[in-house]
Amino acid sequence: MKKLPQKSNRTVTVQQIAEYANVSLGTVSHVLNDSVAVSEARRKRVLEAVKTLGYQRNQLARGLRRSATTMLGMLIPDIGNPFFPGIVRGAEDIAYKHGYRLVLCNTDDDANKEISYLNDLRSFFPAGLLIIPAVGSALLENLRHSDPAITFVDRCPEGWEGDFVMADNEDGAYQAGRHLLELGHRRIAVITGPHHLSNVAARLGGFTRALAEAGIKLDSGLVQEAWFNTNSGYVAAKRLLEMLPRPTAIFASNDLLASGALSAAHNLGLRCPADVSIVGFDDLEFVEHTAPPLTTVHQSGYQIGETACRILIERIDDPSRHPVRVILPTAIKIRSSTGRLQSAAKKRAGRNQVSS
Repeated sequence: MKKLPQKSNRTVTVQQIAEYANVSLGTVSHVLNDSVAVSEARRKRVLEAVKTLGYQRNQLARGLRRSATTMLGMLIPDIGNPFFPGIVRGAEDIAYKHGYRLVLCNTDDDANKEISYLNDLRSFFPAGLLIIPAVGSALLENLRHSDPAITFVDRCPEGWEGDFVMADNEDGAYQAGRHLLELGHRRIAVITGPHHLSNVAARLGGFTRALAEAGIKLDSGLVQEAWFNTNSGYVAAKRLLEMLPRPTAIFASNDLLASGALSAAHNLGLRCPADVSIVGFDDLEFVEHTAPPLTTVHQSGYQIGETACRILIERIDDPSRHPVRVILPTAIKIRSSTGRLQSAAKKRAGRNQVSS
């Protein structure tokens, strides 16, 4: 082997690898790309040269040659929402296991920012994209035939006929509705996310179905649309709980909304669940420690991300296969924020006991 080249700020080249290992450029290429078998002795020399010289592959240049890299792009709507990091983590674990690297873009639920990131990602020739659409997303109108493999995650845009993965939002909300009905509640309010999102529509549909089976029509005046955050949940719940007569239970379409509803009830001097029962959706880690611990519908963000990334890689490997649509199960987790509907006399007795 030759002496080490003098250190400089320039990137180590394949030519330098070949010279250091005393092999041809073709041999270096075959070892780096694992394309053609070479002798074990030459392979070891090349790998030793790579390690010694600190060679790093230029993925972008490689992508330009192959029209794809080992990069996967991921668009998510809100990195501040504690549900989404679980999806990202599940996807990243699968990507890394299969030799891919995940690049994350946070769109802030902004459709224009989403398109901007999509265009940026295209310039890096990703092998595939995982997309959780933003509110008001116009992605379908901007997708091209030349775009890489795509799997939509958690929210599926209307008209999409390709791969997607989400939780069973409809059944989870149905379980929440059944739980409140079994506790005797009949005047039940709902705090939803933006109505046009597929998961929001499914949750509202499932909850409405549960009420309909009990002969109850959901009062549109008891439905409040909100953003998926705690403050919006607080404002919406306060508006509902100041109604006369007020609802005896609230189903919130995610745990952040439900957390805001718990705060609103507390600030209005209402006890949960004696005066109002509250159910969320997601089963985020913190809801076991709210006061009281929150009854909620469990869905696994990690499993959603893991499944979506696995499906995306399978699509990359076989672009012609039929679309895969996965609906993962949900289950209600009953905690202390829901209770049986109490009579007015029992509520007064409870308040008197607390005050004394």
